[in-house]
Amino acid sequence: MEQSTTDINILFPVLNERLRLKNGIDRTVAYVRKNLTIPCKITILDNGSDDETPDIGRQLAEKYPEVSYVRVGERGVGVAFRRGISLNECALVGYMDIDLSTDIKHLGQAVSLFQENPKLQYVNGSRFSKASDTKGRKWYRKITSMGLIILLKAFFHMKATDAVCGFTFLRREAAEKLVAACGNDNGWFYTIEFLLRAERMGMCIYDMPVEWQEDYNTTVKIWKTIKNYLIQMKRLHREFRMESSGSLPRK
Repeated sequence: MEQSTTDINILFPVLNERLRLKNGIDRTVAYVRKNLTIPCKITILDNGSDDETPDIGRQLAEKYPEVSYVRVGERGVGVAFRRGISLNECALVGYMDIDLSTDIKHLGQAVSLFQENPKLQYVNGSRFSKASDTKGRKWYRKITSMGLIILLKAFFHMKATDAVCGFTFLRREAAEKLVAACGNDNGWFYTIEFLLRAERMGMCIYDMPVEWQEDYNTTVKIWKTIKNYLIQMKRLHREFRMESSGSLPRK
């Protein structure tokens, strides 16, 4: 039975993004109004900002009928992503970085992919596909990103070429199934576990090449994030081993 792609919900997790929020939403609204052939919702998920982000978010929600502002109350991309999926009622749902580092044209491409292939469940943007075009990436961030990919392939046999591009879209049913299966990490690793469990479940995933531009004003704390990655990888590797041995029920 074919799955409908009647509408899409774009989630934007944000934390203290007063300098980029308005531009990111303005550009996204302009793009979807001109280019998407299906109705679109845009959800700002505020992770507990203590700058002007809440005021800007509410103003944008008043300005654009497509936009809604949600105060999550906890910090972390993971908790925002979970909240967004729990509130979602659209056939397609996913998240993008508010800086639009991944070229927004890929949003239309993702919608087309879902429309053309009823079996497709997951679109994973990749900076490291051979067909991708990545610009402005700092050398030390290239090293840390590639190091993460090497570890994920070594320990989890990950098939995808990237895990934290900041561009992920799924069918609603697939997203809800993965939320039920994943742990409760609040950080970026939650999105990695999302992908790893999707592969483990045998979901139909498209590893999509993208055009991607480095944002030098990122609010991500790199070394803290890496430390959390290592802790969470150890936890997930243990869970996968226990699930495979039957000593831990699959979620």
